[in-house]
Amino acid sequence: MKKILKDIKETERLAKKIGKIALPQDILILTGDLGAGKTTFTKGIAQGLGIKQMIKSPTYTIMREYRDGRIPLFHMDLYRVEMDADELGLEEYFASNGLSVVEWGKMLAELPESYIEIILKKGAKESQRIVDFQAFGLRGKKFYQRIVESSKNLSTIF
Repeated sequence: MKKILKDIKETERLAKKIGKIALPQDILILTGDLGAGKTTFTKGIAQGLGIKQMIKSPTYTIMREYRDGRIPLFHMDLYRVEMDADELGLEEYFASNGLSVVEWGKMLAELPESYIEIILKKGAKESQRIVDFQAFGLRGKKFYQRIVESSKNLSTIF
């Protein structure tokens, strides 16, 4: 499902909603060009999880863990990974007690069985974003349904 978000506040509200309903072992793959808003989206998710820590891009560290929220957030960025991304041992995080958010996750040769891919693109205006959701696997589809149900009052989104 593809939607246009009119500004950064609307984008943050959607991301925050996702953080509020995320469950352990849910996985989000964030796709989009540089500057599309993947890390900003993750900051909104962290707010929804109740994480107070400042969220930084893990571009150079590959992975950042935030454990002070309702459930842990495992924020990964595979953009600068020079080795085979599948050798990083990310499966342990995917199967753990937190939400995994993977920027540039399509660099994985083997994607998890169930996940949601959120494709972010810049819109016609600088602050506008086009967001496309694609759910894969049973767990990913259930996660997507929870997002849709929790976002009904965000009429411009769903």
